[in-house]
Amino acid sequence: MSSILLNREIGVLEFNARVLAQAENPKTPLLERLRFLSIVSSNLDEFFEIRMAELKQHLLSHPLKKGSDGISVFEEYGLVSDKAHILVDRQYRLYQEVLVPQLQKNNIYFLSQDQLSVNQFKWAKTFFQKELLPLLTPIALDPAHPFPRVANKSLNFIIRLSGKDAFGRKAQLAVVQAPRALPRLVQIPKRLTDNLDCFIFLSTLIQIFVGRLFPGLTVMECHQFRVTRNSDLFVSDDEVTDLRKALQGELPTRHLGAAVRLETSIDITAELLNRLREENHLEEKDCYQVNGPVNLVRLSQLLELVNRPQLVFPAYEPEIQKKGLIKNKGGISSEPESWFERIKETDILLHHPYESFEPVLQFLKEAAADPNVLAIKQTVYRTGDKSPVMEALIEAARNGKEVTVVLELLARFDEQTNINWAAKLEEAGAHVVYGVVGHKCHAKMLLIVRKEKIGKKHKPALVRYAHLGTGNYHPATSKLYTDFGLLTCDPMITKDMQHVFQQLTGTGMQIETHAIWEAPFSMLDELISHIRAEAQAAKAGKRSFIAAKVNALLDPTIIDELYKASQAGVQIELIVRGVCALRPGVKGLSDHIRVRSIIGRFLEHHRIYYFYASGNQEVYLSSADWMERNLFRRVEVAFPVKDPILKQRVIDEGLRFLLKDNASAWLMHSDGSYSQSQPKGKQKPFIGQLELLKQFAR
Repeated sequence: MSSILLNREIGVLEFNARVLAQAENPKTPLLERLRFLSIVSSNLDEFFEIRMAELKQHLLSHPLKKGSDGISVFEEYGLVSDKAHILVDRQYRLYQEVLVPQLQKNNIYFLSQDQLSVNQFKWAKTFFQKELLPLLTPIALDPAHPFPRVANKSLNFIIRLSGKDAFGRKAQLAVVQAPRALPRLVQIPKRLTDNLDCFIFLSTLIQIFVGRLFPGLTVMECHQFRVTRNSDLFVSDDEVTDLRKALQGELPTRHLGAAVRLETSIDITAELLNRLREENHLEEKDCYQVNGPVNLVRLSQLLELVNRPQLVFPAYEPEIQKKGLIKNKGGISSEPESWFERIKETDILLHHPYESFEPVLQFLKEAAADPNVLAIKQTVYRTGDKSPVMEALIEAARNGKEVTVVLELLARFDEQTNINWAAKLEEAGAHVVYGVVGHKCHAKMLLIVRKEKIGKKHKPALVRYAHLGTGNYHPATSKLYTDFGLLTCDPMITKDMQHVFQQLTGTGMQIETHAIWEAPFSMLDELISHIRAEAQAAKAGKRSFIAAKVNALLDPTIIDELYKASQAGVQIELIVRGVCALRPGVKGLSDHIRVRSIIGRFLEHHRIYYFYASGNQEVYLSSADWMERNLFRRVEVAFPVKDPILKQRVIDEGLRFLLKDNASAWLMHSDGSYSQSQPKGKQKPFIGQLELLKQFAR
C-alpha cells in the first residue's frame, strides 16, 4: 500500500466526517440533519463494500507487505478501521443524544415496546400477524441447518432459544432475515397517536413478536445484525468475450461476497457476537456494535412520511432557463421555439440544480421527433430505473433515427439497470455498445446530426448539435447535484465529439482532437501544459492564476506540477469536495496553494479547470476528477466554454461564489486536517450555495 492509497481511504472517511458535521450543525433544519446522517451511512456502506473490501483482500494475502511509506497492510487496515469506528460512534451519539430528543420535541417519535399504549400494541400485533409473519422464515441452527449466508446489507436477527421442539430437539440458536420488501420505518395510524407522528421500526416489531415464530419455545435473546460484503465485480479484460453476459453471470452472486463488516446491536452478548464473527470469518475490529438501528440509511424515509416544511430546507423549483429563453405561455414569444434554432443563435449554459434539467430533455425529445434529425449518439453512465432520457432515445430509434448509445455496463451498482436499458434499446432498433473494455466511459456527451439547408442557395448539409455535461443524464440527481451543461453547435467541438464516438464504437488509432481534451489520451498532457504555462508566466513576473474544482485530487503527476507552479509563484485555489492528497501551505512547497471543501444542501459535483492564460481566462468543464483512474482508465472529456458571457458565469457561479464562502467551507491545513471557516470580524456569513439560490430566484 502506498501513502496515496492510505490518504485515499482516510480521506474518504474524513469527507464523511465533514458531511456528518452538517448533521451536527444545529442551524441545519432537523429533518435535513437526519438526511445528512443517512447519507453518511450510505457512503460508509459503499466504502466497506468496495474500498475496505479491497484493503481486506490485501490484508489476507500480504498482511506484512509495506508500501512506499513504510506502513504495512496490517497497520494500514488498523488505521482505517480505527477511523471508521470513531466515525460510526460519532454517528450514533448524534442520533441518540441529539436527533431523537429533538424529534420528540417536534412531536415525532420512534416508539419502543415499553412506549406502546394498549391500543397501539394491539395494532402492532395485528400488523405483525397480517403483514409481517407470512414473509418471515425462521432458520434453526443445528447440524442439519448450518449458519445461513445472509445477503449483503440485509437486516437479520440472531435468536437464542430455550426448550425442545416438536421433534424433541433441544433448541439453541436461530436466524431470521427481515423481508426487504417492507419499509424499515412503519407509521402508526394517527387515530392511535393523538394525531402525532409516531413510528415503529420494523426491527422493533420483529423483536417484540419473534416468539410467534417459535411456538412452545422461550426466546432468551434477540439481536439485530447486518453483514456488509465485498460487492465489487470482477470481469477479466483478457478473458471476457461478451461483457453483458459476463456481468449477468456475476451480478446474482454480488450480494453473497466475502464479509467485510458486521454490525450488531450494542447489547448483544459476547457469546453471540463471537458466533456471528466466526461464522463470517471476521476479526474484532470488523465488528461495529451500535446504539440504535443497524441501518441508519433507512431513516431518510422519514422525510417522505412527515409533512413538516419548517423542518426541511425551503422548497426550491428551478427555472427552465434564465434570461428570456422560456417560451411564452400565451404562445407569443420573440424567442425561437425550436431548441435547434436557439442553439444556432448562441451557446446555452445550464447550471443544475439552480436551473432545470428540462431543456436537455426537451432538446432530446425534439430531436427524436424531428424528421430532419438523422442520427443521435449518446453516452450513458447512470440514468436510473425510470429515465425520460432513455425513453426519448427509444422513441427516436422507433422513429427511424440512427441511434447509438455508448452504455457503461460497469457503472458501479447500476449494472443491472443499464443491462435492462440495453435490452430495451436494442429491441427498439438502437445500436448499443459498451465502450472500451478496461476503460469505463464516464464522459457525458450527446451528439445530434441534423440535415439542414445552409446559405443563400439553401444547399443541404449535415449540422451537428451537442450537449456536454459534468454530470449524469439523470433528472433525479440533477436536482441534488451541482453540474454544468453546455448546449452548442460549435463545429470544432462537435467534430471532436464525432471522433470520440468513433473511437468508442469502432477501432483504429487515436484520432487527434483540437477543441476538447480526451482521457486517456490528451487530457493529462493538456493539464500539465497549462499548469506549466502559468508557472512560466509567474517566473517572468507576469500575472498567473490557477483555479480548479474537482471531487478528488490524487494524481501524483498533477500534484507535483501544482507544487512546482506554487514554488514559481502561481496563486492556486482548489475546491476539492472529497479526497485530496495535496497538502497546501507547506513552506517552500505549496505556500501559494489553498484547498477548501464545500459541503452544503447540494452535492458539489461539477469539475472546472481555470487558467489565467495571460488574460485569456481559459475555462474547461469536465466529468473528470484529478485521479489516475479518470486520467488513465476512463474515457473522459473536458470541453471549453468559449462564449465570454457564459465563461464569466462559470467563473462566478462555479468558482467565485464558493471561494467567497466563509460559513460552509472547510479549509485544509498543511497537515491534511480541516477546520470549518468562520466569518471574521464584522463579516456577514456568506454561503455560496445559498447566495446562488438567491441569485437564480430573482
